[in-house]
Amino acid sequence: MGSCIICGADVEGHICETHQQDVVFEFRGTHPNQLTPGRFYRGTVDGYAEFGVFVDIGDSVTGLLHRSELDQRLESLDWEPGDSVFVEVKSVRDNGNIDLGWSIRQSAREFRGTLIDDPDEDHALLAEEADDEDDEDDGPVRRQAGDAGSGNGSEGRQRATRDEEPDATETDDTAEGSETDAPETGEAETAEPAAEAPEADTADADDAAEADSDDSSVGGGAVVEERAREYDLTPVETLDDHVGEDVRIEAEVVDIRQTSGPTVFEVRDETGGVDCAAFEEAGVRAYPGVETGDIVRLDGEVRRRRGELQVETEALVVLEDDERTTVTDRMADALTERARPDELDLLADDVAADTVTDSIREAATAIRRAVLEDRPVVVRHNATADGYVAGVAIERATLPLVRDQHGGADAEYHYFDRRPLEDGVYDMADATKDVTGMLDNRERHDEKLPLFVFAAAGATRESLDGFDLLSIYGAERVVVDAAEADADVADTVETLVSPSLAEADEPTTASALATNVAVHVNEDVREGIAHLPAVSFWEGTPEGYLDAAADAGYDGDDVREIREAIALKAFYQSYEDKRELIADLLFPETDEERGLASHVSEQFRTKMDEEVETAEANLERRDVGGVRMALLDTDAYTHRYEFPPTTLLVDELLRRHRDDVTLVLGLAEDELYVRSTTALDVRAVAEAAAEREPEAGIAAKSARDGAIEFLSGERAAVLDAVLDALAERV
Repeated sequence: MGSCIICGADVEGHICETHQQDVVFEFRGTHPNQLTPGRFYRGTVDGYAEFGVFVDIGDSVTGLLHRSELDQRLESLDWEPGDSVFVEVKSVRDNGNIDLGWSIRQSAREFRGTLIDDPDEDHALLAEEADDEDDEDDGPVRRQAGDAGSGNGSEGRQRATRDEEPDATETDDTAEGSETDAPETGEAETAEPAAEAPEADTADADDAAEADSDDSSVGGGAVVEERAREYDLTPVETLDDHVGEDVRIEAEVVDIRQTSGPTVFEVRDETGGVDCAAFEEAGVRAYPGVETGDIVRLDGEVRRRRGELQVETEALVVLEDDERTTVTDRMADALTERARPDELDLLADDVAADTVTDSIREAATAIRRAVLEDRPVVVRHNATADGYVAGVAIERATLPLVRDQHGGADAEYHYFDRRPLEDGVYDMADATKDVTGMLDNRERHDEKLPLFVFAAAGATRESLDGFDLLSIYGAERVVVDAAEADADVADTVETLVSPSLAEADEPTTASALATNVAVHVNEDVREGIAHLPAVSFWEGTPEGYLDAAADAGYDGDDVREIREAIALKAFYQSYEDKRELIADLLFPETDEERGLASHVSEQFRTKMDEEVETAEANLERRDVGGVRMALLDTDAYTHRYEFPPTTLLVDELLRRHRDDVTLVLGLAEDELYVRSTTALDVRAVAEAAAEREPEAGIAAKSARDGAIEFLSGERAAVLDAVLDALAERV
């Protein structure tokens, strides 16, 4: 019986079922059937094909990483034949073909340990175990002092050595390459040099061999006695000035990796992060009581390893109560101040946006801070042209910061996600999906809870149930929306950018607000996204935004074509972010891409005109209480599940007939969409209609979309009740 190198649970071997995907395996088998599906393996790029990449797993088997498994374009991969890569074995087919999956982790340090998958063994081995078995023919490996069974236990842990001669106080029996404390009784057993670790673990073994012990053991439990000597607190960002010196760091443990040598704790304070190596004995977890998320005080010597700074840990204390609060508050205040952008000019004169400049800056601060804290940023936006443009504006500003923060080519796919929403409402189905994913990522990969940013969505109370579910787990929420917002939402989310709550009467769009947020997130993108607000206005575009678009090279026809093209593409596969396609429409780099919006816009106009022509031939005009209305039975006179959706169709009908009617209604089987030339409270209409027909299940489905839902069996009675309620309020 062994223990899991990550959680310490009792297992047969070194890894429990829960953490199988947190370590990487090196395969020493000879047949595909000896692989274990679901595990991540180190492999070597063998070559490319039109449909994917062939990857050698070990010396004898080759699998295919199909292009559909990649989270980027095949041609954008910078892998070369012979490169070491990390892949998941998805399945092994009956014919021996191996299906591989993409791994967002493409370096050994991003896994929490390395194990050897040797089919001849009952369980996966540590690198040292595998090498010991390889060397059995050369004679027995003698146990070193401090190993299990030496009698030392926690009182006589093995200490790492310096790359220098032992001083005169050390015994002559100290093994070459391993300095140990002698037992209290009896003589220390002479230790043979340990077998060489596999090449992949050489760096870790070297780190362990070079770790400095000074006057104290570097192993230990969750709480260790602090050394008598006191050190000045050293910010991580200044460690480069303290190489070779002893320092004290107070920081959060953000990652723990067990190598074949030391345990590596990645800690981060308000100024940056650094790896800290602690050595118990080869492959054994140091400070097993320390967990990710702990606030610690760590003393050690700053070293430079292969060009990277590393602290060799000499003492480690988990801070509790007031000490923990002091450090966390200090880090939080410093991070917020560091993340807060300068006060910047808005992209153009926009009265509505000008009323919420403080909220715009707060939203930008939250996004910038999430990046600094290594928290993923998830943008949830309405599946409309306004929603897509708003989401892309934030995406365009945030991705460069993510790349700068993390460096890896795939970091943008790991730390940023954009997910469209149906109807601009964040309901329980959406929230359940998000919570399931974020909890799974936290459990399997120790990923921090994301920041959720809602663009052109979430301002109305229909999203409260979804927000409440996120709040149970402490996930931060930012809402950027031009719709009429509810005060309940302002009380629920951390940041709400809403001109309606600032009593601004001038119309604007979520894209205009989100683009100004994006400029505050990353001012470097200002010129590249200046045309986005103009794209989002179907009519009445402020002159300032038209001028900004013109300065960027987009005239009025250009922004109209882009808007129509995005509206069309937003309808199809509305749950997909369509990152590359939307980028080609919004940020064309070639003449061919420049013509894409025009081509798609023609499709939009053709489909819209055909549907409007059919609708106009079947509009039923009514005069109720002196209010002129136009009613369309969308079940009977539209092509269901085809473009345009009812929301866009009734919008277009109102634009074309506003001189003749005050209201346009689209009546479906159990929904009714209302569009008005004057301000209208759809919830009040639904409530009044429900009083007239209490058995009809009438309720506002989406205040932002002007949608009322009801029981389909009461359709005729509901229509009369809603028309009467409308006539009283328009």
